[in-house]
This record gives sequence, structure tokens and C-alpha cells, in this order.
Amino acid sequence: MNRIYRCLGVVAALGGALLSLAMAAPAAFAAPATFPPPDPPTAPGQETVTRAIVVGGMPGWQIILIAVSAALVAGIAAVLADRAWAARRSGAHGPAWAARPSATARAD
Repeated sequence: MNRIYRCLGVVAALGGALLSLAMAAPAAFAAPATFPPPDPPTAPGQETVTRAIVVGGMPGWQIILIAVSAALVAGIAAVLADRAWAARRSGAHGPAWAARPSATARAD
């Protein structure tokens, strides 16, 4: 039964990866529109001046906030997964644990 669940987990992970790639592919291969058409070439000696004006974008503090929160979520998930793995390995939550008198009866 464990193998079936493991196989289903792998299939679900691959399906999720395929779905995310299918959703991101149209945006990745999109080409920007060229409207209006490019300017005609300039005459010799006539240079154009290009000024970079940044409008919009994401401020640095938002990028830092996203990175820090992603790191915290990954750290919490790693700790929870490690604790669950350690508890499962030690057998603390098996049937023998529930049958002990100290776990079922209180000494009030």
C-alpha cells in the first residue's frame, strides 16, 4: 500500500510541474509588440540621446520581503518535515503508545 501512495505522490508532483510549465510557457515565449515602428536611421553626425526613465517596477523592499518570507516558509516546512520523520522513525505514535497505561489513564 505504501508503494501505491508513493507512486501517486510522484504522479501528482509531476502533474503539478507539468501544469506549472504549461501555465508559464505562454508568458515566457511572448514577444513584445513593436508599435510604433522603429525610427528611421539617423543621418551621419546626428546622434540620438536615449534617456532611461524607470516607471513602475518593484521596489527593493518588496523583493527583500518576498525573499525573507520564502526563506521562512521553507525553513518552517523543513523543521516540520524533520519532526514528523523523527516521530515516525521513533514509533512514538504507533499502537504500542496508545496501549500504555500512562497514556490512557490519568492519575488525578
